[in-house]
Amino acid sequence: MADGSLAGVSSLKGKVSAEEWQARVDLAALYRLVALHGWDDAIYTHISARIPGPEHHFLINPYGMYFEEITASSLVKIDLDGNLLQETPYFINPAGFTIHSAIHAAREDAHFVMHLHTDQGVAVSAQSEGLLPLAQHALIVRTMLAYHDYEGIALNLDERERLVADIGDKHVMLLRNHGTLAVGASAADCWIRMFYLERACKQQVMALSAGRENVLFAPEHAQDEVAKQLSRGLGGGLAWPGALRQLDRALPGYDA
Repeated sequence: MADGSLAGVSSLKGKVSAEEWQARVDLAALYRLVALHGWDDAIYTHISARIPGPEHHFLINPYGMYFEEITASSLVKIDLDGNLLQETPYFINPAGFTIHSAIHAAREDAHFVMHLHTDQGVAVSAQSEGLLPLAQHALIVRTMLAYHDYEGIALNLDERERLVADIGDKHVMLLRNHGTLAVGASAADCWIRMFYLERACKQQVMALSAGRENVLFAPEHAQDEVAKQLSRGLGGGLAWPGALRQLDRALPGYDA
């Protein structure tokens, strides 16, 4: 519909707490940004947001809806056991529950969790050396990067403890043979970390088209210098308002 609303989905604005509504709007914006950048995988992959409060309730996408369609009101609220906590005509992706419940339960700072299956992210996740120090984006990401080995489609709840152990206190992860993952205390932090990871993966795929023996690694001293410079942060908060303005121009209605 013109205002971004969807048939069968009633607006929840004013019917949930202000904190939950803001989390819904921010999360819907992340879904739309992924679609805008062409990072979506039909109805698959998932992004989640923890709702402020002691319950560890979180929001995730309604399974079956394309990312460009998702609105604040259509997002589904669940608990750490996967129980639906609202009336909705939709259900959730079981694999999404496995991954996101694990990280939300283990990491107090992981208010937003994003998992993607982009071509470049999957390509680098399948390379034995992982993310290489080829360009500035990669040098930035490598300081916060973890890896998790592929165990099959994430339907086995036992995988959660290994996923949590592997990510530790890192902020981005390559899921081997699978894709990319980023976490953040805010939507802005989660977004900018995934932006850097995805851009680094794309640059690596392009650079390796010349062959492994023809690429130039960044000097060790430069790698160390970038690690020190990261104390200034990535500027997610600075980039986020512009990202929302992009959405207002290209894919309005996420905040419905």
